[in-house]
This record gives sequence, structure tokens and C-alpha cells, in this order.
Amino acid sequence: MNKSEINLNLYKIFYEVALSESISEASKKLFITQSAVSKAIKKLEEDLNTSLFYRNFKGVKLTEKGKELLFYVEEAFNNLITAERAMVESNTLNKGKISIGVPSQIGSFYIFEDITNFHRKYPNIEITIISKTTTQLLKLLESHEIDFMIDTSPIDSKIDNLIIKPLIEVENCFVVKSDSLLSTDKIKSIKEIAKYPLVLPIKGTDNRKQLDKIFEKNNVELKNVINIHTSEMIVGSIKKDLGIGYIIYDVIKDNLKNGEFKIINIKENLPKITINLVYVKKYLTAVPRFFIENYLKIKID
Repeated sequence: MNKSEINLNLYKIFYEVALSESISEASKKLFITQSAVSKAIKKLEEDLNTSLFYRNFKGVKLTEKGKELLFYVEEAFNNLITAERAMVESNTLNKGKISIGVPSQIGSFYIFEDITNFHRKYPNIEITIISKTTTQLLKLLESHEIDFMIDTSPIDSKIDNLIIKPLIEVENCFVVKSDSLLSTDKIKSIKEIAKYPLVLPIKGTDNRKQLDKIFEKNNVELKNVINIHTSEMIVGSIKKDLGIGYIIYDVIKDNLKNGEFKIINIKENLPKITINLVYVKKYLTAVPRFFIENYLKIKID
């Protein structure tokens, strides 16, 4: 089969069915009948001389050959999306878009000012900011739904040609409400902190794992803990005097500056966190590339 014989529409229909795992859902997205979708899949299977789907009570599932084909088709469609954006985006930044993946606790203190400055100078560029877990952001990066992501180490992924570049290193700290009812003035160690109510990142996050290692090293057993997923909610809990909070310093520096919070200094060194830029170079179009190089000050090799 040569290039002129390839029916791209068949692969588009295959792609939608594979993603939705449903003939009916694919027909709705493609605005064609279910019969037309079924005929297209049958034609593609005949052309390739292989079975791509098998049916079950929920819809359809990819066969092993179907999964293999999806890998190549998805890559092809992602390349087409990138190519289309490259043609549409203006090098003068009068047109285009940028989509950034970043956890909210990082975006609030690190990249938000850069985005604000960029938007003021280039108001015609559409900006999308998505805040999810590292695993979810990596999936969005792989599917080209975001141009790049900013997240803490470690970044564990098997995405081809993934580039990870460190941006900054930030510190964690223990803080409490300045007028807290908790008597915290004499706390000097991790063992003494553990005797108080604590507001910590949820278990399983890298930030919490590193902290738990310090507790384990000092033979500390935690008893009075509130586990919270987001920095915003940790800050809110500290404001309500629910306990001593463990959080990235930059997140609460304004609260320290206005006297609302105070740091609890202990003798142990708390873990530092590296914040990284994560992207796939070949999928960066003009606008995100410009933002990275001119606002994040990272050279795209």
C-alpha cells in the first residue's frame, strides 16, 4: 500500500472507536451513523487482514493488533495536531495558544506571575492552565493536551524523548498560626513537633514520603494527623488552627510577611524540592517555545 492508497478517514474512525471503546459514542463524535462506523472498521480490518476489535457487553475492546495500530495512529494524529498548530500560530504572537500543566500549589507561587506578564503583552494568545496529579499531567503531555508541564521531582515516565530540566529548588517548613492556641514556642525537634496536631500532605506524595523518612529515622510515630491533598487546603487548615502545617515555604511567604503565620524552626534539615520543566521538544510549537525561552529562561536545545 502506498501513500496515495491510504484512507485517512478509516484511521480517524478507528481512532475514535479505540478511544471511546464504543461504536455509538464514536458515531456521535464523528457525526456519522453507527452503521457507517461499523462498515469503516470492517473495511480497515479487511485492508489490514487482521482483527482490530472484539465486542463485549460494554462495547468494544482493542485486540493486541488493535493496540499496536493505535500506538502508531495516535502518534500520527498527534503529529498532525502539532503541524496544524505550527501553521496557524504566528511568530509575531498575534495568534496561537499555549496549554500548561502545573499542580496548583506550584502554579500559585512560581509560574503565575510569568503567565500574567505574558498575557498582558500578548492578549491574543489563548492560555489554558491545567492542574492535576503528576501521573495525569504526564498522560496529558503524551496526548498533546498540554504543551509542557511544571512539577516536582521525581518525574517517572516512559514517554519517548521526554526532556526534564530543573528550574528552581524550594524549601519546606513547619508553620503555625501566629495566635495559635497551641503552645509551640519551645519546639526544637521533629520528635517534639510530632506531639502536636499536624496538617500534612497526603500519604504517597513525594513531599510526604520524604518527610515520613525523617519521622522514621527519628523513631517518631504520628498519632494526630490531618492528611490533605492541596496546599490551599493545608493553608486553610492552618488558618483555622487545626494544627502545625507542613508546606512549601514559597506558598505561605505572604502569610509570614503579614504576620498571620510563623515558622517553627527545628534542628533537623527538612527536604528540599526540585521544580522541573517537562516537555517533548518535537511537539513544541512557536508560542510555548517562546514562553519557555523568554519567561522561564530555559533554552530549548
